Amino acid sequence: MRRFLRTGQRTDTGMLLMTLTYAFKEGFTYERRSEPGTRPPALTLKLGRGSCRDLALLMIEALRCLGLAARFVSGYLYVPSRDRDGGRYRGGGSTHAWCQVYLPGAGWVEFDPTNAIVGNRDLVRVAVARDPSQAIPLSGSYFGAADDFREMTVEVKVRSETAAAEPAGAGAQA
Repeated sequence: MRRFLRTGQRTDTGMLLMTLTYAFKEGFTYERRSEPGTRPPALTLKLGRGSCRDLALLMIEALRCLGLAARFVSGYLYVPSRDRDGGRYRGGGSTHAWCQVYLPGAGWVEFDPTNAIVGNRDLVRVAVARDPSQAIPLSGSYFGAADDFREMTVEVKVRSETAAAEPAGAGAQA
């Protein structure tokens, strides 16, 4: 955090948050991990890589060191078309994690360090918590013989309400 602050000078909070969010995207390598839980922030920092939840937790801890209120968000990243996206977003197509920071006057503002998204554009919130372990988006139990349960798949489709409300062909008319 010392890299982003100037000793003895005022730092604009909004500019700091945007710069920090972009620095995470540029400075860390995104890796998709299927193991449960988050890595300790010090390990993510040392490795220079992590999943979206690892990067979110590291950013939360950095913000808390500055005295800012921050919390963990779990949900989904809306990717309008993976074919046309051109790889712009990392972490889409499955659960995704980012953070929220409380700013007086603005309330809770979302910051996605994986994709350098500021605000809730394309972020679909499912759970918000102080700690990642409290924001598990899916949980459940299975009772029965192990052989009866072979696999499970989950598919999430997010659609725009405005696109769904338009009648077919409405966008083609002038």
